[in-house]
Amino acid sequence: MPNERPHALTRRVTVGNVAVGGGAPVAVQSMLNAPARDVAANLEQIDALAQVGCEIVRMAIPHRDCLDAFAEVARRSSLPVVADVHFDAQIAIEAARRGAAKLRINPGNIGGLAATDEVIEAARAAGIPIRIGVNAGSLDAALKERADLTLPEKLARSAADYVRYFEEERDFHDVVVSAKAHDVQATIDTYRLLAARIPHVPLHIGVTEAGTAFQGVVKSACGLGVLLEAGIGDTLRISLTDDPTLEVRACWTLLSALGLRKRGPELISCPTCGRCQVNLIGLAQQVEERLATVGRPLKVAVMGCVVNGPGEAADADIGVACGDGSGVVFSHGKIVRKVDESAIVDALMEEIEKL
Repeated sequence: MPNERPHALTRRVTVGNVAVGGGAPVAVQSMLNAPARDVAANLEQIDALAQVGCEIVRMAIPHRDCLDAFAEVARRSSLPVVADVHFDAQIAIEAARRGAAKLRINPGNIGGLAATDEVIEAARAAGIPIRIGVNAGSLDAALKERADLTLPEKLARSAADYVRYFEEERDFHDVVVSAKAHDVQATIDTYRLLAARIPHVPLHIGVTEAGTAFQGVVKSACGLGVLLEAGIGDTLRISLTDDPTLEVRACWTLLSALGLRKRGPELISCPTCGRCQVNLIGLAQQVEERLATVGRPLKVAVMGCVVNGPGEAADADIGVACGDGSGVVFSHGKIVRKVDESAIVDALMEEIEKL
């Protein structure tokens, strides 16, 4: 379901076959972490990401001798591949020539505006967009030292100044902007400033270096949820020190929770209490894992007892209310069948297949 709130005013750009901005659905991204020279490992990771709903994937090119591998990955990938380049403008130029669907650069560390000009022209010739990515740790030295500006003001000013240069000096408008920090409030404040100062530019949102799975998901949900609810954000990544497929699943869960997009099932499960007579935590975890590759927007309930059973989750497409070593499978509040505890997960998946 597309987000029809304020971000629809942004300009639309295209990354491979994925529209970003201009009212398009908020696009889900992740980043490869396989060795940059290992074509097979990167393609395998892309396939895994695609299965859980990733729409755009980013690949780092740390050295020039990784360009051949990048080109092969881009050629064979089922997803648009964004070239992530730092410190060497020539890598970005070659990546544009070798199949990148988008370039991600920071003009502040790519070699200055002269080097950025060459990258812009390479992207123009290839017909691909550029993401201007500014991070708290890589601000221009002069801007970083200014004591009169807060970090969000520095990030927003840096990104907006680059956008003006791209558009007014180079007549290049096919841009996306990100300006990330690991601090949640700084991230929120930065993107609010950007949405006000460059409202026409699509924004890629994320909390950078958010941490491991538990902390990273919580921080990202807080920051990105606030922004998305305000209509800020055209594409997102939840950055985790973990398996990239978890990033994608977290993105879809956040978008679904906000009612912006729904791809897979929503798991409804109750907190355990003294009435529970089955291993509900283990059951819920098994169901969640089995649902990870189901691409239909269903409501699936795993309830611990009759108190929170069919009545509490009557709107679920399929669910189970557990008793003493058994479970009653129900659909839209009506009982379908009774099964032993050991068969609950398989029974739920069978009923989902019937749906």
